[in-house]
Amino acid sequence: MLQQRTIDCTWQYLRQAECFYQRRFQLSEIRFDVRGKTAGYFKQLANGYTLINFNHALLKANGESFINRTVPHEVAHLVAHQLHGFTIRPHGKEWKAVMQLFKADTSRCHEYDVSKLCTRQYKRFKYHCDCQKHYLTSIRHNRVLSGQNYLCRKCHQPLMPR
Repeated sequence: MLQQRTIDCTWQYLRQAECFYQRRFQLSEIRFDVRGKTAGYFKQLANGYTLINFNHALLKANGESFINRTVPHEVAHLVAHQLHGFTIRPHGKEWKAVMQLFKADTSRCHEYDVSKLCTRQYKRFKYHCDCQKHYLTSIRHNRVLSGQNYLCRKCHQPLMPR
């Protein structure tokens, strides 16, 4: 029942945007298989395929609050990207304008209780730069071992393993 309500609300927001912007928006699929702490995401591939994917566990735990907050958030990503292209910032002024059209909260992150969710625990590896310590997950650590570089956001120096 919550899934169907989420699907219906997704299409309602999309139709609202189509009426306002006087154009069609492409949504290929709605899914419910996001895991972990992410509430949902929008993805558009180069071939035009578009997907909005929601976290079923967070939907089930938060019900209407999830629908009222996460659904317009993800639909706004779709609309903003299809209006302005992929060069816009994910939560920039274009996305915020669509959220205002939907009369939805423009804050970037959700505040759902995720303490009871089953999430992966990644080992952390110590790194440093010129100004501070950093801890990278095993995923990023393995990327460093494969040759990828990460820079400190403060001093812009490469992160080095300890």
